[in-house]
Amino acid sequence: MNILIKSATIIDSSSEFNQKKVDIKIENGVISEIASEINNSVFEQISFDNLHVSSGWMDASVAFGEPGFEDRETINNGLMVAAKSGFTHIAYQPNTYPVIDNQSLVSFVKTKAQNHATSLHPIGAFTKNQEGADLAEMYDMHNEGAIAFGDYKKNIENANLLKIGLQYAQDFDGMVITYSNDSNIKGKGVVHEGITSTKLGLKGIPPLSEEVVIARNLFLLEYTGGKMHIPTISTQKSVDLIKEAKAKGLNVTCSVAIHNLVLTDDVLVDFDTRFKVNPPIRDTQHQQALIDGVLDGTIDFITSDHCAMDIEHKKMEFDMASNGTIGLESAFGALLTILPLEVVVDKLQAAKNIFLKQKASIKVGEKADLTFFNPTKEWNFTKNDILSKSKNAAFLNHAMKGWVYGIYHNNKLVVK
Repeated sequence: MNILIKSATIIDSSSEFNQKKVDIKIENGVISEIASEINNSVFEQISFDNLHVSSGWMDASVAFGEPGFEDRETINNGLMVAAKSGFTHIAYQPNTYPVIDNQSLVSFVKTKAQNHATSLHPIGAFTKNQEGADLAEMYDMHNEGAIAFGDYKKNIENANLLKIGLQYAQDFDGMVITYSNDSNIKGKGVVHEGITSTKLGLKGIPPLSEEVVIARNLFLLEYTGGKMHIPTISTQKSVDLIKEAKAKGLNVTCSVAIHNLVLTDDVLVDFDTRFKVNPPIRDTQHQQALIDGVLDGTIDFITSDHCAMDIEHKKMEFDMASNGTIGLESAFGALLTILPLEVVVDKLQAAKNIFLKQKASIKVGEKADLTFFNPTKEWNFTKNDILSKSKNAAFLNHAMKGWVYGIYHNNKLVVK
């Protein structure tokens, strides 16, 4: 597909055209020319108000449900949602039915995702059926294209199993994802333990439940070596622990969910289950520590932690409702309300280098992997903006800044 992008401001610190308004010519999926003005009457011309372009974004924690939970979301529709939300790559979580814990399931979801503008990269389960008892077939899944291994939202309780897994994965340079939440300390907690939980009479989840597991896992990583990713951290001490581990030279990365960056537990006042997520939305102190962690580089990238959930599991009593929020559609607009544009763009594409070993760059001769957006448009996120099958959106009716037009990737253009 040949297109000509007109009057686009490039946001790419590695590009000689960074912060410059240019035309970009793409031929057969490859950037063939970048100049202040390119005249071509044959190519399809792409032009939007206040158009900005960056290297394509990657969301490294996305859960649709297929296979098994297609009523929540399908891979086909979910990838369309991701594309129109600005993401050219997603990492696909294994919490399906059956669980993605073997080579054939990795192959299945990759096949379902073919011929889309957004590329789907499966995460294989760390243990069989995500039950925490036996290691899954990591090497076979790696050969089939799994980019990492972790049990979605499940702590690996067996420290020795994690030790063995970290050692085993080094044979093929595999990355182990270690979600951190001690189930015994968490108990029956459903929200952040603090003033708000006390006022509302809801059982709290103390920050300690996350921090004690992160400390243990970092000790194991120091012992075994290898690569570890700690997803969606939520507390000040977690940031400090990971910063110390990086200073020691450990090969560890971490992420934070957008709702943990933007929201505080004050939103729980109406017992709205859209805000029931795991880890929980915490108070202002932890929120600010997470923002600081993003700005100083301790937190490597930001994820929407998009988790489609059907209405039967969300529209119920707060204690009984399932965790999770969708977040692809609102990701960019929510982040720009609290972070500078250059930081947002960097943290939305950084996962490509970590998981795919792709360094983002917009230059002639490179395959076109681009996201189109307007960073100044202000708007409110309403039900009409939800493209997902599931509607469990934490940012519903939230004020946004920044509008995504779409993407160009895999020689395909998708725009709203």
